[in-house]
Amino acid sequence: MKFLLDMPVSPTLLEVLQAHQHIGVHAAHIGQQQAADVELLAIAQREDRVIITADLDFPRLLALSSERGPGIILFRGGNYSDQEMRELLDRVLREVPAEKLRQSVCVVDKKRVRITPLPLIRSP
Repeated sequence: MKFLLDMPVSPTLLEVLQAHQHIGVHAAHIGQQQAADVELLAIAQREDRVIITADLDFPRLLALSSERGPGIILFRGGNYSDQEMRELLDRVLREVPAEKLRQSVCVVDKKRVRITPLPLIRSP
């Protein structure tokens, strides 16, 4: 599976992805460090990548668009050290099937992982 790491997350997460036989790129490594969230969404959709982020705008944009992807892994609940993020991502990749990650918003915090299937339905 392929992933796109957003600027708020550490490039060291690429090592966790590789350990699970996944492919990842960090926005900074592909010249997208200044890209708007909608641009990163378009890249992820075009390249069939799951976005890993700590930015709440991505789920909001998916809800507004009613798109079925890309999938998102969203770190919530405060500041994380690189090591904490690595451990949480490892947990997600061990516990959540790849196909579910492609079709969901996976919200991760220090205590739990919540999965919401796509498309997201906006509340009136």
